[in-house]
Amino acid sequence: MEFYLETENLILRQFQETDVSHIFELDSNPEVHKYLGNKPISTYKQAEEIISFFLEQYEQRKIGRFATFEKSSGDFIGWSGLKLNSGNKEELNGFTKFIDIGYRLIPKFWGKGYATESATKCLDFGFRAMNYDIIYGAAETANNGSNKILQKIGLKFVNDFIFEGSEAKWYELRKSDYGQ
Repeated sequence: MEFYLETENLILRQFQETDVSHIFELDSNPEVHKYLGNKPISTYKQAEEIISFFLEQYEQRKIGRFATFEKSSGDFIGWSGLKLNSGNKEELNGFTKFIDIGYRLIPKFWGKGYATESATKCLDFGFRAMNYDIIYGAAETANNGSNKILQKIGLKFVNDFIFEGSEAKWYELRKSDYGQ
């Protein structure tokens, strides 16, 4: 399955092996990783591993994160998308098999509404094209921007939990509540 979505301002497509420099630009930025455990990458090898993980997700789990580009400039802005978490090493808030919505943008693209725009499109894709019953989201409590986005796109707060020593918030949206 080839993944391609479009919004008013964005193009979301499947990652490719040639996107290593994009991932390096995104994930080597300490500001991007402030609420992700403060562990930015430092080598292109690590960026290649991230791309390999995305490609594996598409192949094995039929879903994944989308490389996201601004239409007006053609610039890579980050990623947005859905991920099937499964297995004990991907446990989050007591869940081991779930669809999670996420987004990660290069800071110069923050504040433009792109995370909300792309996440809204991914939710629609998840419920309509992939027919998921429920989509979850999580964000560190201190990450006000991400918490606002999850609420803005319709996810409902469920509970607080601890993730890698930090307080976090857990959200969900059921297909039956989508669009209401």
